[in-house]
Amino acid sequence: MDIVWSLGLGAGTVVLFLELNTQSFSAWAALALMLLWSLRMGMHLFFNRILSDKEDSRYQRLKNHSGVYWKWVFLLFFLLQVFFIFIFLFPIKAAMESSEISFLGFQVFGLIIGCLALAGETLSDIQLNRFSSNPKNKLKVCKDGFWRYSRHPNYFFEWLFWLSFVGLACGSERMYISLIGPVAMYIFLRHITGVPFAELSSLESRGDAYRLYQKETNVFFPWFPKI
Repeated sequence: MDIVWSLGLGAGTVVLFLELNTQSFSAWAALALMLLWSLRMGMHLFFNRILSDKEDSRYQRLKNHSGVYWKWVFLLFFLLQVFFIFIFLFPIKAAMESSEISFLGFQVFGLIIGCLALAGETLSDIQLNRFSSNPKNKLKVCKDGFWRYSRHPNYFFEWLFWLSFVGLACGSERMYISLIGPVAMYIFLRHITGVPFAELSSLESRGDAYRLYQKETNVFFPWFPKI
């Protein structure tokens, strides 16, 4: 299910790019960022979810609550991902349509933000996987690297990645559409599919250790931990 999301957005971006009459800097930048994002996300999900012996706790919980109708519920979620791919292609399209040279500085800034976000998300995953692979840390909470400053740095950098398309869309007549990316992604990650399920799972598996982590560390935006 997750693979469809990552590879679907990458494929959709390629289609949008090929339909352009002229390929501007912002169009090439958006294409490069999305292909890197799709490749990184696809590989991460393939090796850490599909090849893993342990199913994602979010899907396991959804299956348990759905009872005998779980296949229909999963089909609905699958189709919803196709719909969201369509929605998130709008900010990418807005970025690709920007060709105003006078806004090149904003577009370069957007590209830099996108690259930093991809690097931050990759490092966050590496830090968590390295921590989780150590049997001694089974009941402990990861506070390595970015995880010391945010309880969900991977989600934060994912949100930041979509903010980069606002910069790339500067000069486009439909720049306002690029706001769909960061606004929708924040709502989903912070309040619907990301943080709530991850917090619940961590509380179930780590108990008081995670409750202390909640008191010390910001939930989303990185900041210095409380003492």
